[in-house]
Amino acid sequence: MGAALEIRNLHVSVEDQPILRGVNLTVQQGEVHALMGPNGSGKSTLANTIMGHPAYAITAGQLIFDGEDLLELETDERARLGLFMAFQYPVAIPGVTVANFLRNAINARMKSQDPESKGIGIPAFRKLMLDKMDLLQMDKSFGGRYLNDGFSGGEKKRAEILQMAVMEPQIAIMDETDSGLDIDALRVVSEGVNTLSGPELGVLVITHYQRILNYIKPQYVHIMLDGQIAESGGPELAVHLEEHGYDWLREKQNGNGK
Repeated sequence: MGAALEIRNLHVSVEDQPILRGVNLTVQQGEVHALMGPNGSGKSTLANTIMGHPAYAITAGQLIFDGEDLLELETDERARLGLFMAFQYPVAIPGVTVANFLRNAINARMKSQDPESKGIGIPAFRKLMLDKMDLLQMDKSFGGRYLNDGFSGGEKKRAEILQMAVMEPQIAIMDETDSGLDIDALRVVSEGVNTLSGPELGVLVITHYQRILNYIKPQYVHIMLDGQIAESGGPELAVHLEEHGYDWLREKQNGNGK
């Protein structure tokens, strides 16, 4: 078995307001999971908590990644362990090229694993980046542009997919990566994720639209309501949700006395 991200009975508050109320979810390396739910159900809170955002206070439960307690680790340490987060709104870094950003990220990880490491040499890095760009069918000029500076929505997401390809995380969390994308950009992002998916990469796709799941095929679908996972199943669950909305689940929850 590869690495696993284990979320155990997670309770999270923001400014003393409870948002997550006992979330249980395990994503194994090599699996593709989708987490769906209406706005305000707690999906992005979960993503931000996994990556260690300081505004989110964990009041109970555990986050375990590859056997390590994430709650003890800073965000950069979580990333170096092999967790990756694709953000809904990636920030622009004028003056820093995509290539320099990626090389610095690789060097930081290599130095964390071996303080004596001199990092990756420019020829080796260049070959790695060009190989990954070929894999993703990306234009080579992309590496020389300033990160996300003047990028379209689709280009920002494409930059994140390239980061994912170069960094080779064990688990990637994609927080509403599809928001604001037109259909062409959505296809580009999905094809990138599908190209990288396999036994070495586990993916958690967080979305409230079923449409991205027409391109990225999850094995497992989970639905979040009111800070809890209300239902889990296979890909057919997303199709059911598209056809019937959330009311049937709310009725089911209320029927269970929640």
